[in-house]
Amino acid sequence: MFTHTSWAPDRQSSYERLEFLGDSVLELVVARALYDRYPDASEGRLAKIRAHVVSRQSCAAVAKTLDLGARLAEISQDVPAPELQRIARSRNVLAALLEAAIAAVYLEFGFDAVAAPIVEAFEERIEFASTGHVDAKTELQEALARTGRQVQYLVLEVDGPPHARQFRCAATIDGEQFGVGVGSTKKAAEQEAASQALVALGVEPPRPAV
Repeated sequence: MFTHTSWAPDRQSSYERLEFLGDSVLELVVARALYDRYPDASEGRLAKIRAHVVSRQSCAAVAKTLDLGARLAEISQDVPAPELQRIARSRNVLAALLEAAIAAVYLEFGFDAVAAPIVEAFEERIEFASTGHVDAKTELQEALARTGRQVQYLVLEVDGPPHARQFRCAATIDGEQFGVGVGSTKKAAEQEAASQALVALGVEPPRPAV
């Protein structure tokens, strides 16, 4: 289960197949938990919360708490230390390990046995996402990650005296400007720019939970 693709004799011998199954199990468990927990939330709202909860970033964070990277390192053989450390700390690898572990437990013990531990492990992320605190920059980054794109923020202009600065920032995707924001701090201006970029991409920006 903890065999990295680069160490396996073939891809079928790595954790990739388990990762594929575990991803679906994770999404179903979280979707069911959200469906039961928030009966008044719209389909769009539930989808947004789920997307944040099951993101690669969230999965990697949970994998770190379970020390899955160390487990991967323990069973490695004849792997140079620098490469081993790089792989064991990789966000994508950690997320994949977690999904593979979920699949392994599901196959061995069934859905009911794996559902409760998943909800418990992701509880903080469910609460965080459901309260509307998922900021526009995070949501934009996660939306773009699904298509392999990245966002960059540029400071276009800084006006005003030191005690009353006004920042004007742009969110650019693949060199194209998708949003411009203004704020009293660079962070606030970037958040507004990210919110506009989400609208331009047809994604509803974060809003207070129902």
